[in-house]
Amino acid sequence: MLEGLRAKLLTTEVKSALVHKITHISMETDVLAENRHLAEHNHQKLHGSGVRSVDVMGTTGAGKTALIIKLSKLLMARGLRVAAIAGDVTGQDDYDRFEAAGVRAFNLNTGKECHLDAHLLDHALDHIDLKGFDFLFVENVGNLVCPADFPLGTDKRMVVISVTEGDDMVRKHPMIFQGADVAVINKMDLAEYMGIDVLRVKADYRKLSGGRELLPVSERTGEGLEALVEALLG
Repeated sequence: MLEGLRAKLLTTEVKSALVHKITHISMETDVLAENRHLAEHNHQKLHGSGVRSVDVMGTTGAGKTALIIKLSKLLMARGLRVAAIAGDVTGQDDYDRFEAAGVRAFNLNTGKECHLDAHLLDHALDHIDLKGFDFLFVENVGNLVCPADFPLGTDKRMVVISVTEGDDMVRKHPMIFQGADVAVINKMDLAEYMGIDVLRVKADYRKLSGGRELLPVSERTGEGLEALVEALLG
């Protein structure tokens, strides 16, 4: 009798776990599908206004904000009207940095989410006169995991790492690199001091991406920035 009760309880636990797993998978699938739908909507909205756009992903400290500022100035020197959306959990530090550098900016806080999604961007775009710009940078929340599954509808997705983060960043975060159109290793002016094996990082990315090249840049010295601009416009 005791064995029968144990078997019954075990069966109930297995069924409960299975239902929970199926429900979780179903909800996750629905969320990702809805995000893809909204991303396509954003893409059409941006293209309808003649705006080219880039989702800039990377860890906090990789140099995303400073890099966007330098790239924006290079694009503006070519006659393009550039804006940036500063995505973060809270605050407006990056927004203030953009504005102080002469880059028109818009602040977008997630509240507690570790990434931007297409829904948040959709609402942000509703408050931007897109006809006033030719190029839009969307700086994602500093994270190499969460943004991977949530495309925003931009023309390109760019992931930024730096030499200060070690030479295993690509191997540790394959999903975000596989989903990126452009990958950058920043702060190359510090490479010799950090003892990082840049060739190893490049080889990891080449293998993971099917032969694409990781672009070495230095926001500080300007190394590689013109080539990066061409990659974003291409």
